[in-house]
Amino acid sequence: MKKSLFVGALIAMAGLSFQSCEKLSSINENPNEPSSVDAGVLFTEGVRSSVNTSVTQSYLLGNVASQLAAKTLRAEVGEYSWNAFPNTWEQNYASLGNIIEAERVAETEGNSQMQGAAKVMKSWVFTTLTLAYGDIPYSEAITGSTDGNWFPSYDTQEEIITGNGGLLEELALAVQLLNEGGAIEGDILFDGDAAKWTKLANAMRLRLLMYISSQQDVSAEFADIVTTESLMESNADNGILTYTGSFPNEYPLVPLKQGDFDAVAISENAHATLSSLSDPRLGVYARPSNAAEIFADPSITPTYKGAENGSESCDKNGSRLGYAFYNYPGHAQAGTMAEGIIMTYAEQQFLLAEAAHLGWISDDAATLHASGIQASIDYYNADFTSTSWTDFNDYLTNSGAAYDNTLNSIRQQKWLAMFFTGLDNYFELRRWYIQENGDWTQLPFVDAPCSNTNNDALPMRFLYPGNEASLNPDNYFNAIDIMGGNTQNTKMWVVQ
Repeated sequence: MKKSLFVGALIAMAGLSFQSCEKLSSINENPNEPSSVDAGVLFTEGVRSSVNTSVTQSYLLGNVASQLAAKTLRAEVGEYSWNAFPNTWEQNYASLGNIIEAERVAETEGNSQMQGAAKVMKSWVFTTLTLAYGDIPYSEAITGSTDGNWFPSYDTQEEIITGNGGLLEELALAVQLLNEGGAIEGDILFDGDAAKWTKLANAMRLRLLMYISSQQDVSAEFADIVTTESLMESNADNGILTYTGSFPNEYPLVPLKQGDFDAVAISENAHATLSSLSDPRLGVYARPSNAAEIFADPSITPTYKGAENGSESCDKNGSRLGYAFYNYPGHAQAGTMAEGIIMTYAEQQFLLAEAAHLGWISDDAATLHASGIQASIDYYNADFTSTSWTDFNDYLTNSGAAYDNTLNSIRQQKWLAMFFTGLDNYFELRRWYIQENGDWTQLPFVDAPCSNTNNDALPMRFLYPGNEASLNPDNYFNAIDIMGGNTQNTKMWVVQ
């Protein structure tokens, strides 16, 4: 909000000056320069910036907080010394400015499909913000330039997700709009395919319902979406941004410094789980510890090691992340860089498997679980030749990855599949942690980080950025009062 408030103040001051210069400004107007920005241009930038933010969040926060990766330097995330992570707040709200304006322009022009796609993206970004921070500016956010309100109130998380005009309602409305006329201009995600946007919106509805399932019975609504709406059918429907390899569509980790690459490694828990399964994704998620030697002599056998989550006093000697995520001096380079993930078919299938396990839907949990695993392995083109298995069926049958009538079998494979999925891998771990009443022993693929600073407790949220106290003080302090504090252990509505 800092950027929007600052820009708003400039506009307000500029308005005082321009009032007396109206005639002069009209003389100097350029008839060849558009007075408003095209919705497609706004949408392109909104999609790109929000997905780029998500990729960076996943690298520095989500993968580490979910224990799929570990910080080897500046270990605050892994040791649970959390702060506001202000880039998460500021960059997501900045992206919303373009997305919401694209939605407004599309509505003005009567372009229903464009409006629907913008609602999907808006809902995704707001979901990230509220699940990270709790109560946030929502209904009055990004409205200063249209209604002059530069001090937006904070809506409660329950209202944001389930209230009138809330995220679930907005996603349902998006589905309706996407089935009407229009064209999705500037669409760098699905190239204007409204059917794919519809499937993504419905999958997001399932994800959001599962997040709030501990607070209310969502089984009927979940089942209704499954039986009446279109869902992703394969990896071809994945909500992913494919990068072209050149500015401005370059994978956002590519420009990082070598030291940034050294600061994150595959986690000990992820390495142990993948190794125990002889899972082919290990060679995708991590590059060998002896990658430099293999670069000089490809016949050398790769070796991998995981770094401990926790403080810098823990064992941080782990394998760097895989070739597709960045280029490293003296190592082989990936032929194709990774993509920016919003949501995948694999994640959807694990949601359906969990719903089947819980009895919400009548489908077979084992079949859905298997399809989620296969979708993840296929998405990464993971090669079984480097494993103990001949093919996927051999892996599923003999590795221990198959559904065994327990939630943990679904949790483990979903966890592995959500590598680099924004902050949602952390949101899922938090949900499972709460379901098990904070008992790490009930989640056998993760544990309390080494030498952590939070009494072994998984943090529940990010702190509000400190500058909110000066930019929007009344609403900020009121939100803290309603939330019951502004600490990493303050429990938001979805985890109470």
